[in-house]
Amino acid sequence: MNVRRTAGTLAALTAVLAGTAAPAAFAATASPSPSPSAALPSGLFGKTDPAYDGVWRQSLALLAQHTVGLTPAAKAVDWLAGQQCADGAFPAYRAAPGTGTPCDAELPRDTNATAAAVQALAAVGGHEAATGRAVSWLKSVQNKDGGWPYAPGGASDTNSTSVVVGALAATGADPARVRAAKGTASPYTLLAEWSVPCAKDGGGALAYQPGKKGELAANADATAAGVLAALGKGFVTAAGKSSPGDGSCGGASPLTPADIARNGAGYLRDRTSATGYLKSVLPGAGNQPDYGNTADAVVSLAALGWTGAAQKPYAWLEKHAAPWAGQSGPAAYAALILTAHAMGADPRHFGGTDLVQRLGALGPAARQKATGAQGTGAQGAERESAKQDGGGGLGVWWIVGIGLVAGAGIGFLLSGRGRRKP
Repeated sequence: MNVRRTAGTLAALTAVLAGTAAPAAFAATASPSPSPSAALPSGLFGKTDPAYDGVWRQSLALLAQHTVGLTPAAKAVDWLAGQQCADGAFPAYRAAPGTGTPCDAELPRDTNATAAAVQALAAVGGHEAATGRAVSWLKSVQNKDGGWPYAPGGASDTNSTSVVVGALAATGADPARVRAAKGTASPYTLLAEWSVPCAKDGGGALAYQPGKKGELAANADATAAGVLAALGKGFVTAAGKSSPGDGSCGGASPLTPADIARNGAGYLRDRTSATGYLKSVLPGAGNQPDYGNTADAVVSLAALGWTGAAQKPYAWLEKHAAPWAGQSGPAAYAALILTAHAMGADPRHFGGTDLVQRLGALGPAARQKATGAQGTGAQGAERESAKQDGGGGLGVWWIVGIGLVAGAGIGFLLSGRGRRKP
C-alpha cells in the first residue's frame, strides 16, 4: 500500500488533478467509473476503472482469498495471468490481454504490478513459467544500489524494493543473493543505508528515498515495507516468533537485516502506541487516520512476532476500518484480510464485518477448498454491500494520484505505492 506511479501515469493524473486541492477527507470523493461502452472484464475484481490498479487489486484479492482457504475463480486467475507481457513484466492494466503476447511499446511496465502478480500467481499455483519470466524481468531492472524503482530506469525506493523482495521470496529465491549485473549491492544493502540513524529524529525508521542532499526522513509506510523486506517476507505473513530485545534502536554498522527489522518495528510501535493509528500526511488531512498505513504497521509488527505491540492498532482497525474498505474497494478488503491473518485472527469476524464475504461480493465467486479455513466467497453476500462496495468511493487510482502529487500515500499493501514524506 504505498504510492508508486510512473512518469506516464503522473502525467495522466496531473491532467485530472490540475488545479484541484487534495480534499481533507476522501469519504465523499467519487471514483471514476468505466464508460458504458467500456465493459469491465468478468474476471476482474471491483467496478471502477482498472487503468491504474487493475493488476494490483486483482493480485491482492486473489492472495486474500487463497490465504483464507478459498480457491479463486478460474476466470479471475486467468485474467491476471493474461495481463503479462511477453517480456515477463506486468503493466498496471492492459485492455486487450493475452498470456505471453507482446504489449505495446508505449504501455508502461512496472515492478510493483509485476511483483504483486508474482506473489498471487505463485500462491494459487500452476503458473511457474509465468512467474519465472516475471522474476527474470524483475532481476533485469534491479538498480546497482541493490533496490528497485517503480519504473525501469528510475530511482530505487524502499516500497518498490519491498514488493519485489516479496516476489523473490514467494518463488524461492534468496533476496540477499540477488544483485544487479556487475553490482555488489543486495536489497538489504539499500535498506541498511536508508535506515535513519538511531541518534537522528525518527531513528530506526526507513526513508522512502534519500533527499536531494542524501538526507533521510522517517517514513511510516516505507518503514512498514522495509520491515517486511528485511524479514524476507511478502504480503502474506503469519505472526513470527518474537524477536529478542526491547525494541530500542541499535545495531552495528552496517545494519543486519534483523537490526533493520527490529529498529523499524520499534519506530512503528512508538508511532501507534498513543492513538492506535498512524496519521495521514495528505495535505488538509489534519489529524485524520491513515487506515492503510496502520494496517501495514500491524502486519509488520506481527511478522516480527510483536503481536502485543500490534494489538492496539489492530483493535483500532477492527473498530474503524470497515467503512473505509467499503469505500476503497477490493484491495482495501484484501489488505484487512491479510492483516487479520498476520495477527492469527478471523477475518470473517472483523469488528462485526465478514471481510471475506465483502471481498467475494466484488468479484467472481470463489469456491471452498476441500480442506482449510471456511469461506463464503461471493455467495450469500448482502446485496446492499455489493452495491456499496463495488469498488466505488475512493478509487485506488484517484488516491494514488493525489498521494503522489502531494508526496504522500496510503499504505503499500493497498496500492503498492511509496511515499516521499513521513
